[in-house]
Amino acid sequence: MNLGTEIRQLLLVALGAIPGALLRWQAAVHLAPVLPFATAGADLLVNVIGAALLGYLVAPPAIASGLLLALGIGFCGSLTTFSSWMLDMALLQHQGQQLQALLVLLLSLCLGLMAAASGYSLSARVRRQR
Repeated sequence: MNLGTEIRQLLLVALGAIPGALLRWQAAVHLAPVLPFATAGADLLVNVIGAALLGYLVAPPAIASGLLLALGIGFCGSLTTFSSWMLDMALLQHQGQQLQALLVLLLSLCLGLMAAASGYSLSARVRRQR
């Protein structure tokens, strides 16, 4: 791969990452105060949305690689976060809320898997109809 191609790919990822990170930040700022589990609830919501979108993007037939770089790796990668999810679990446990931490963990796994599978299925149906 030549340098020009690598720079183009880097720019596509960055172009997707910036709005993904901004949306994630704003979700934490505006939704955490009103959702159950505060920050963990906001993280759960953006992670489920990101899983659904990524599932939609990767279903065959494949979308253009540039779009996958921007939306899949850039946007979804910066919108969703494993590290904040784990921090949420640790903070809930530290606050003595082990049951809430377990509930958020199970909800995250179940809803995330369902969202990714649903996005994948929806995309496959939409693309076949074209």
